[in-house]
Parts: sequence; C-alpha cells; structure tokens
Amino acid sequence: MAPPVHSATRTYDSRRRREAAAATRLDVVAAATRLFTERGWARTSVRDVAKEARVSVETVYSAVGSKAEILRAALDVSVVGDNEPVPLADRPEFRALAAGSPRERAEAVAGLLAGMFPRTAPLFRALEHGAAADPALAEMYAWALGSQRESARQALALVLDREPSDLEADGVHALFSNIVFLQLTEYAGWSLETYRTWVTESVLRLFDLDHTPRPGDS
Repeated sequence: MAPPVHSATRTYDSRRRREAAAATRLDVVAAATRLFTERGWARTSVRDVAKEARVSVETVYSAVGSKAEILRAALDVSVVGDNEPVPLADRPEFRALAAGSPRERAEAVAGLLAGMFPRTAPLFRALEHGAAADPALAEMYAWALGSQRESARQALALVLDREPSDLEADGVHALFSNIVFLQLTEYAGWSLETYRTWVTESVLRLFDLDHTPRPGDS
C-alpha cells in the first residue's frame, strides 16, 4: 500500500521550517556581529539586535538565546567564517600549517591569522569588556582564552612537526593574539599585509626555522 500523501508533505514542511529557523539564526548572528563590532558589548542590547536583524525580540531569544549566548554564537562563527559544523583544526587552512618548507608553513600561519583576526578581534574585545562586569561573560572569556591557547598549541605542533613546550605555546598564544592584532592594525595603523609579513618573519625567527638571508640582513 502506498504511503499517505500527507506524510511526504509533513516531511517537506518540517524541512522548510528547519531551514527557515537556521536562516533566521544566521541573520540574528550576523546582525549581532555588526553591532558588537561597531558598538561593543555595553551599547548593544537584544532589542538592538532584533531591530538590526528585522525580527522580534522574542525571535532573537528563540533563535539564539540571551545576549551572552548571542555573543558566543557570533564568536563561534567568526573563528571559521561560516556556520558549517567543522572545527578550525579540521579545516584545510589549518592543516596547511604542516605542509611545505618552514617559510611556507610560517606564511600559512600568517594567512590564517590575517584572515581570522579581522572577524574575531572586535568580538573578542566586546567579550573582554563585558567580562569585567558580568560573571557569565567572565567565565566565557576564560573559556575562550583556554580554547585559543589550545589552538595555538595545535598550530605550533603542525608548524614545528613536534609537540611544543608549554613555554612555547604560551608565548605564541600571547604574541599572536586578538589583542595584539588590534594594537598593531588599529592603534599602530599596520596594514593586513604588514601584519602578515610580521607574523611570517616572527615565526621563523622565534623558532630559528629559516636561515636564508633576507634583504637588509648583515
């Protein structure tokens, strides 16, 4: 006996609802990202996010959650640049850190950071500011720092083809951070290309990976 026609219709409608909900969530996260980047944590409200996303406040809560949960979602998307459920460590641009010559690996690090930090750094600044007064954000901030340190350790292991020491991982985490990126690009006025070059040469010099003479070397 053929299945009832309405069962296929219900499945189709359910899929459409899931797709619409996912699209709404992306719209809310994108709107929040713009506002947190431009205004920071304190000057952005859930109502502002709803207005920016052109949805109701209730929709924001149902699609993403509280203001802190919205920031968490925005940070998650900013790290990889999309909403696909693929961790950074499993992405081609991360795996590229283990390929090629030492200079090519250092350049891969620079390319990864220069692509990611323009998205993540303004949001991380909003998180840092909010953490000073909000215990929930303080906990999220501590988690984010730990996650970033682990990513730095994994990245360095690929570049060096060995497990880095805690000292090496901590140093790389501090030097190639969202905060330092902002200091160099916003406050010091570096271009992204200047930042990329600096990261490349810093990785090579820190770990003595490239002995090829460069212009200006004595």
